[in-house]
Amino acid sequence: MTNREQEPIRIPIEGVLDLHAFRPEDAASVVEEYISACLEEGMNEVRIIHGKGRGVLRRTVHAVLERHPAVVSYSLDPGPSGWGATVARLGS
Repeated sequence: MTNREQEPIRIPIEGVLDLHAFRPEDAASVVEEYISACLEEGMNEVRIIHGKGRGVLRRTVHAVLERHPAVVSYSLDPGPSGWGATVARLGS
């Protein structure tokens, strides 16, 4: 293991998660942990930037959101990023 793999990455909990900084195979666990952190901070919405590309990360994100018990609903971001981001509504 390298030092980078041993040290946890600290992500500010501001309601926006950009997955470009993570390896695709880590995306599902990062999304799950970020949702938990947002709930702890009392946030009821999270915007997850997965990019447009071939849709692999988008499908991964949507699969996580579909099965997460705190996710009330989710949809592609209606803003300028369009289908490059997903907005999820959270409930307790």
